[in-house]
Amino acid sequence: MKKYRAFAKVNIFLKITGMRDNYHEIVSRFMKVNNLYDELCFVSKKDLSATSSEFKIIGNFSCNTKQNTIYKAYVSLQKATSSEALENLMHTHAIKVEKSIPAFAGLGGGSSDAATYLKMCNEVLHLGLSLNELAVIGLGVGADVPFFIYGYESANVSGIGEVVEQFDEPLLSFDIFTPNIEISTPKVYKSYRENFYNPIDGFQTQSLKKMTSQAILASMTPKEANDLFAPALKEYPALESHYRENYFFSGSGSSFFKVKEDNNG
Repeated sequence: MKKYRAFAKVNIFLKITGMRDNYHEIVSRFMKVNNLYDELCFVSKKDLSATSSEFKIIGNFSCNTKQNTIYKAYVSLQKATSSEALENLMHTHAIKVEKSIPAFAGLGGGSSDAATYLKMCNEVLHLGLSLNELAVIGLGVGADVPFFIYGYESANVSGIGEVVEQFDEPLLSFDIFTPNIEISTPKVYKSYRENFYNPIDGFQTQSLKKMTSQAILASMTPKEANDLFAPALKEYPALESHYRENYFFSGSGSSFFKVKEDNNG
């Protein structure tokens, strides 16, 4: 059965630009991590001696099925398409995930899995949905899903994640390490809102969107580059002991990254 890769991402920078209802609006540079990915495939339930019609995910996940982003993607896709073929597929097949991207790490693993699942279903079932349509469906699952739907190597992501603009630059290679600290993204955003709220203005936003990732990393400190780093340190003090010089913080963490010295893509 064909395997599909769900790549990780890092946030080169992540700045808050304001609030929309209860959501934080952001501007961020997402970059694909070429050498870190999960692999997804459909497997027949017959091969598993599983006859249950329940939605089945095989993989190393700590959450239950209904909390899994892949299941949420299935529900969103079914709601959008009312596809009988989709329902039949998930009655007869399980989705198998070989996990390499750590969870709760700021690397987008759950969102990438959800996006990859949506694209797999679209391809296998010939649903004929455009990337834009898949991105709208994916946004209901998570704010980072649209980036992974489009499959860009580098992009400026803004709004609450729904605005994804390709950024033309060479793909960088990263050294990444992920401390064994399970971080709650909602908790970090809440701390930002209550203790650090200082959104950037439109001029700063436009300036950042035009800079290359290399230039941003060369000109900003980790706390300047990522508005969520300070609140993450406040809520999870143990992070401080894991910080290494010249490393940047991805998303709400807990992963740190830096560009490899011999960076040839």
